Amino acid sequence: MTSRTDRLRAAVGRWAAKAAERRAEVGSDPGSDRGGGDGIDHRLNNVEAGRAQAEAEAGSAGTGSDYVPPPPQYAPAIAAKPEPAAAVPWGVRVAAEAGWRLLVLAGVIWVLMKVVSTISLVIIAFSAGLLITALLQPTVARLRRIGLGRGLATAITFIGGFVIMGLVGWFVVWQVMENLDTLTDKVQAGIQELRDWALNGPFHVSEDQINDIAQNLSDWVGDNSKELTSAGIEGVTVIVEFLSGALLTMFVTLFLLYDGRRIWEWTLKFVPSAAREGVAGAGPRAWATLTGYVRGTVIVALIDAIFIGIGLYFLNVPMAVPLAVFIFLFAFIPIVGAVISGALAVVVALVTNGPVSAALALAVVLAVQQIESHILQPFILGRLVRVHPLAVVLGVTGGSLIAGIPGAVVAVPLVAVSNTVVGYLKGYAQEQTLRQLKEAAPQPGAAGAQGEGHAPSPAPGPGQGQLPGDGDK
Repeated sequence: MTSRTDRLRAAVGRWAAKAAERRAEVGSDPGSDRGGGDGIDHRLNNVEAGRAQAEAEAGSAGTGSDYVPPPPQYAPAIAAKPEPAAAVPWGVRVAAEAGWRLLVLAGVIWVLMKVVSTISLVIIAFSAGLLITALLQPTVARLRRIGLGRGLATAITFIGGFVIMGLVGWFVVWQVMENLDTLTDKVQAGIQELRDWALNGPFHVSEDQINDIAQNLSDWVGDNSKELTSAGIEGVTVIVEFLSGALLTMFVTLFLLYDGRRIWEWTLKFVPSAAREGVAGAGPRAWATLTGYVRGTVIVALIDAIFIGIGLYFLNVPMAVPLAVFIFLFAFIPIVGAVISGALAVVVALVTNGPVSAALALAVVLAVQQIESHILQPFILGRLVRVHPLAVVLGVTGGSLIAGIPGAVVAVPLVAVSNTVVGYLKGYAQEQTLRQLKEAAPQPGAAGAQGEGHAPSPAPGPGQGQLPGDGDK
């Protein structure tokens, strides 16, 4: 390192000697310009000053190998460039930040949708079991109150509930099969009447046009025979999936009825400890909302089915009882289900008995549905599951797009339960904030602090603190 410094000093010395010689030559030249000599003297003085400064800094640096001489004082200053992030406009930065977060959120939603579509059978079966449990759990609680054991009460309720549902399904199928021939004959007669009306009516449709329509329909069936056959094979697959889902639903219902509280307590272990208290309080209220919705919907659907079925029976509409059962089942799909079931009843009346009977059937359906919307639902359901009609329509539409009819059935109770849970958690967070502020505030005295303590949360109403499986308490 010392030799390198010595070489640097020697080079600077040689350069200074050459500059001095050059100065002497310029000074001895008789034709030299005085002003030019002054300029050279000024430059040489700067060089000598620079050499002296370099020697001083080299001496102070010692033997450091990383020493780099600084630039001369007359070097031009270079402006520092701004950071790349600071050079991007604020609006572009905000848009970019929001854009990549939205992309991540869309990716997460897409993955969740794929997972849901893969295990849709399990999700639908669990949701159906949860709804059936909400319908049957009050019966288990009543049987427990009269002295029956938990297992016996669960077994009686489970067997009785599924036997009744099986009998209802068998009755609907039996009624359809019994009236199928009559309905087919009346449909054929209605088609013939429609054909005669088209020939003799104001539109003056010719026989050849009707034959062409029939031929086109026959050709379409022939051309799409493979698709129809594959649809039949898919129908067999759907039947197998339905039976598997029904069996899984029965198991879910049985275990929720027997051990629902322990299942809920086990689920709470997966919730972070900071949020566990709030989620534990929201659970019973969500269950109360679900049970209230299911029981209220069953009562409203039963009233609709009875009165519309009576009206169709007095109008001599075929299959009045199966149509009433369909009205009962479709009532679990709010708004949309009532429209579909009512339209089905009117179409059957139109095809079998003519336009007058169809108009009377439409009047009966509209009258019963108006009574349901303005009297029965507000009186039976009340404030427990109050959801805006727009949320109902959007929920039913989204549920049907995701999971078909099962999704449409589950959508509205899911929206109602979410509304209850969000409302409770919001109130719980506000209560916790007020409590923390009050604890942090200085108290005038111990007695005053005890007298002005925060009031506890109100106790749950009837049924709000009761989870499935509470009958054993």
